[in-house]
Amino acid sequence: MRRLLKALAVLVVLLAGAATAIVIHRLQQEHDIRGSSTVEYHPQPAPKPPPPREKIAWPQYGLDATRSRDVDLPLRPPFRRVWTYHAGSLVEFPPAIGYGRLFFSTNSGKFAAISTRTGKRAWKRYTNRCVAASPALGPQQRGTVYAVFLNRPPCNSGKSKDGRVMAFAVGTGRLRWQRTIGPSETSPLLIEDTLYVGDWNGWLWALHAKSGRVLWKFHAGGAIKGGAAAFGKRIYFGAYDGRLYCLNINTGKLIWRARGQGRFFGSSRFYATPALAYGRVYIGSTDGKMYSFGATTGRRIWSHSTGGYVYASPAVWNGRVFVGSYSGRFTAFDAPTGDVLWSFEANGKISGSATVIGNVVYFATLKQRTYALNVRTGKLLWSYPDGKYTPAVAEGKRFFLIGYARIYGMVEAR
Repeated sequence: MRRLLKALAVLVVLLAGAATAIVIHRLQQEHDIRGSSTVEYHPQPAPKPPPPREKIAWPQYGLDATRSRDVDLPLRPPFRRVWTYHAGSLVEFPPAIGYGRLFFSTNSGKFAAISTRTGKRAWKRYTNRCVAASPALGPQQRGTVYAVFLNRPPCNSGKSKDGRVMAFAVGTGRLRWQRTIGPSETSPLLIEDTLYVGDWNGWLWALHAKSGRVLWKFHAGGAIKGGAAAFGKRIYFGAYDGRLYCLNINTGKLIWRARGQGRFFGSSRFYATPALAYGRVYIGSTDGKMYSFGATTGRRIWSHSTGGYVYASPAVWNGRVFVGSYSGRFTAFDAPTGDVLWSFEANGKISGSATVIGNVVYFATLKQRTYALNVRTGKLLWSYPDGKYTPAVAEGKRFFLIGYARIYGMVEAR
């Protein structure tokens, strides 16, 4: 009996030691990591891809394939409203802009095209499906707009497992083709004649933009909810298994996959669409951290806590990375090191993505207020009492603010 008690005591001590080691390891994993300007960092910005063959000002979510959401337009607040479009239900993701129109979906399943000049509707189509993504716009067949859809209402019931990719003619809204995939809320990425979309079933699809034919598909270890970003021959996306993936863009073959840091409580998932710049991948996680990975190797370069979930996708501009979180804090990080350059306390949780237009960064809170800040200092320049997710896109001298269920056409007030 004495030997048995000793053995049990030793076992308890060993288990306690192992548990302590695990706790210490996980807590150490949660520490922020400071990055370096000499490790997989190329300060010269990558050359922008060539413009579309037609006049398309804002082709897709995040503007271009890198999803950097940075556009050099001489627009500066304050703005005055010249028209308002009443969408009827939530417009969660911003429009694509081209051919003199804004193209977007509402959460009720309506897909619409409206005039950039007047806000008047050109056409609409009802899909009877929920939507949580921006469309992509291309010159195929004299103008085609691509949209992805979730399952039928109620969208989170789990009863309906299918989603759709649909291609519409920009002039009339006529359906050109559609393909059944899993329920999807990934804003499609269009590069030349290939469309890349993900779904809740964990598939990333490469589709022929003119026909919807499957070119290749890759299965991740969890649902894909954010969009993909691409540069050169590589495409990157995050998934709900807590991994960031890098694939060969032509074949779908896995090049590398990486993880965020561990969490002692809860799990780490990637919902956000990544942004690519300076030889890095920038992406936020539900573990509350903003990450920078090496685009070539997948090496985790830096991480920084934000105090809340990071569902938002970052904007990247001039060596700065901008992102908001559920803490209500909007932060400008140093792109090579992850150091905080400045932060701004907003009036509520931040779920949508930031956009840089000129030298102003725009974001909105779930309490339906849009903020415009100086990119260098974080100083408040202007705010507007609407907007909930990703509130800003622009074309020429027009600024478009996306409210909860309205879209506003605006011009500079001066």
